[in-house]
Amino acid sequence: MDAIDRSLLRLLHTDARATYHDLGKAVRLSANTVSERVRRLRTSGVVRGYRAELDPAALGRQLVMVTDVRLSEGIDRHAFESGLDAIPQVVAGSRLTGEYDFQLRVVCIDATEFEGVVDTLKRNHGVRECRSRLVLHDLALDESRLLDL
Repeated sequence: MDAIDRSLLRLLHTDARATYHDLGKAVRLSANTVSERVRRLRTSGVVRGYRAELDPAALGRQLVMVTDVRLSEGIDRHAFESGLDAIPQVVAGSRLTGEYDFQLRVVCIDATEFEGVVDTLKRNHGVRECRSRLVLHDLALDESRLLDL
């Protein structure tokens, strides 16, 4: 990866909908050359995809919780992970080392809905224990900082 690829990644991170023509103007290359470079970045796995970023609050989901989960003995982690697809309020998760097995990001309308999610996790998905915290606000850290490493 060279300096031009890094510039393209910064530009795409800022605006993933930018056209190859616009990207080419910014890095002084043709649209075809930029297209080939972006294809290589995707093929190599540097660019994993493009997505719309949704605002839970704008969708009526004001309550955002970070929930640490400990599974009951004998619960298969793969089955637990697959089962999360059935809970639409769980929008992200990470498998952890340490005291808890997973950390989930849960978005809900209110505390009653969140309580229902916790009950579902315990009743249907083998969760033994939860520890939850309210997210006050998210930090807007720029992943493109990785390109400076």
